[in-house]
Amino acid sequence: MCRYNETADETLIRRLRAGESAIADYLMEKYKGLVKKKARAMFLIGGDTDDLIQEGMIGLFKAVRDYQPDREASFQSFANLCIDRQIYSAIKSSNRQKHQPLNTYVSLSSSETEEDLRDTYAEHDNPESILIDRENVSALENEMEKSLSSLENRVLHLYLEGNSYIEIAEILGKTPKSIDNALRRIRKKIKKYF
Repeated sequence: MCRYNETADETLIRRLRAGESAIADYLMEKYKGLVKKKARAMFLIGGDTDDLIQEGMIGLFKAVRDYQPDREASFQSFANLCIDRQIYSAIKSSNRQKHQPLNTYVSLSSSETEEDLRDTYAEHDNPESILIDRENVSALENEMEKSLSSLENRVLHLYLEGNSYIEIAEILGKTPKSIDNALRRIRKKIKKYF
């Protein structure tokens, strides 16, 4: 797989279409971290990020399968979009009671990304619901700013960057149990907000 590191993704896709099937595995592994980061940016109340990671990997698979190198967008941009759409689609489905753990979620992604993704799905939402969603996200961010301690804010930030409990504990000089407790407090505070 190391032999692909020096080659542009677009070139790799062309080679994949020509029959080098190992490239698909390489691209899936290369972008797996991106999927995990995006899945962690969705905070599931009473749920698990594993569901969203799985959905994100499906989106990545679709990107590898459907990307057309002759288009103007880079593979990375296309993969970003496919992953985001798959995760948001899973969340929308969960709101229709299909997947119970996904029924309540709070986006902890940056407001720019949130708006970009909402614009992508604008044809499915009416302007009123988009405005209400943006106001809800803004109100949640303000409430979190007020109610989370400085430790909880640092833990949340590191968690959303994709660090494990153990890595966060090492960075902050705490025990993994104290990190777990901080994340539980964060979840409770967000549940209380709702």
